[in-house]
Amino acid sequence: LGFLLQRRAAVVKMAPRIISMDEVAQHNKETDCWIVIHGKVYNITPFLKDHPGGSRIIAMHAGKDATGPFSEIHPPDLVHILDPALCLGDVDPNSIKPEHLPKAAAHEASTTSKAPEAGSALVAYVKPPIEHMLNIADLEAVARREMPKEGLDYYVSGADDEVTLRENRAAFQRLWFRPRVLVNVRNVDTSSSMLGVKVSFPLYITATALGKLAHPDGELALARAAHTQMVPTLGSYTIEEITGAARPPQTQWYQLYVNPDRAKTLEIIRRAERGGVKALCITVDAPFLGRRERDMRNKMRSQVSVVQQEAGTKVNKNKGVAAALSSFIDPSLCWADLPWFFANTKLPIILKGVQCGEDAVLAARAGCAGIILSNHGGRQLDFSRSGIEVLPEVMHFLKAAGLEGKMEVYVDGGISRGTDIFKALALGAKAVGVGRPMLYGLAAYGQAGVERALELLQDEFRIALSLNGCQSIADIRPEMVITRNLADHFVPNPPDFLHQTNYVPLGTAVARPKL
Repeated sequence: LGFLLQRRAAVVKMAPRIISMDEVAQHNKETDCWIVIHGKVYNITPFLKDHPGGSRIIAMHAGKDATGPFSEIHPPDLVHILDPALCLGDVDPNSIKPEHLPKAAAHEASTTSKAPEAGSALVAYVKPPIEHMLNIADLEAVARREMPKEGLDYYVSGADDEVTLRENRAAFQRLWFRPRVLVNVRNVDTSSSMLGVKVSFPLYITATALGKLAHPDGELALARAAHTQMVPTLGSYTIEEITGAARPPQTQWYQLYVNPDRAKTLEIIRRAERGGVKALCITVDAPFLGRRERDMRNKMRSQVSVVQQEAGTKVNKNKGVAAALSSFIDPSLCWADLPWFFANTKLPIILKGVQCGEDAVLAARAGCAGIILSNHGGRQLDFSRSGIEVLPEVMHFLKAAGLEGKMEVYVDGGISRGTDIFKALALGAKAVGVGRPMLYGLAAYGQAGVERALELLQDEFRIALSLNGCQSIADIRPEMVITRNLADHFVPNPPDFLHQTNYVPLGTAVARPKL
């Protein structure tokens, strides 16, 4: 009897507390913030300062059922990363009234402030049809007009002064061609393979966080459009939803941020395996996330606006995405941890974020199936070299160590033309990863925009093959690309204002310059 009474008491103790919405509504300010998400009541006050989107977006829903706004951006299982102590109990569903729901106008005001484009004050914006998109710059121009400013700034931001962000593109422009002529290129084949899987052309959509910031379909649209997609750890949809959106012969890899709790990491790996991914891409260039000031400044403004309403509230102006995610990422991850991954999965392992020849050699000796030369899209360490600049060094180190061909080498960062793909393959890359261009297509036209971006890059790559005298990827040779100036980071010459005054730049499909 005593045992039964103890068990009954334990059950009663474990029963969740039922909280009325009237009680939740009393906690409606930044210094005392309760919200409801998927039927659970959270005291979110301690988390406000660390929220990647800034405190304002949460504080504006204080005392309300925020399930709707939350679900527009985040996957439903994201709340599980919160400290369980923040969950106070279940909301009484019968107590929810219309006044307890966020005002649609307030939410729309926070998410539909469009980012301006250069020259937009002079040229009226009319969204062009997708057929007018002739290059990635066209898609970016439309995306800049379609996306909320804060979401756009999160995507386009780079670390510190954004020198590396710009260098990623500039490095490709220091590579010039040595084409061969009088080659029969009537029929050109762009197909290749990645990790033994045949692909129509050597490109994969790399992992990018929070796809719903660009479009409600987020990563699902990317998955449906991709030839090969890297599924992100920090997506807007669950692993199961993203992997479920792909259809054969589409291939998916999984990008992994390693958690300090290896049990959590293993759970994520198992979910990815059940989803049918074909490789595990471990991010190794982000023990901490870089300072992305363009993104951080938006958060600072949001926090200040709340402070003006809440007199006396201290504002933390130094924390952005890095602070919110640093507890999720293990900064102690090192080479000695790799055997744990090999022991716990049969998936091929790729290291994402290798930036020098020495580490490429270590990865090959450790048994990795591949490496991705990447500086995280210029979002981590400013003045780190571009992946395309690191590529010749890596191929030299691998050859010197007798490891050439032992693993596949990929490059991402700065790729916006088919000629960029050709240059990377000529210098030894197996394929390239593309992130922001796909997000621009997604923001501009949804899944159709992603498909258009892929179509443009494949067409440009086909033309690059033809005009360099190559019938297929097998014909690409290192000597077809001049690398002499690749590692030279010149100080720009003084602007030639007289010439620039007369020069009319090429326009985008959104705003065409007038003579």
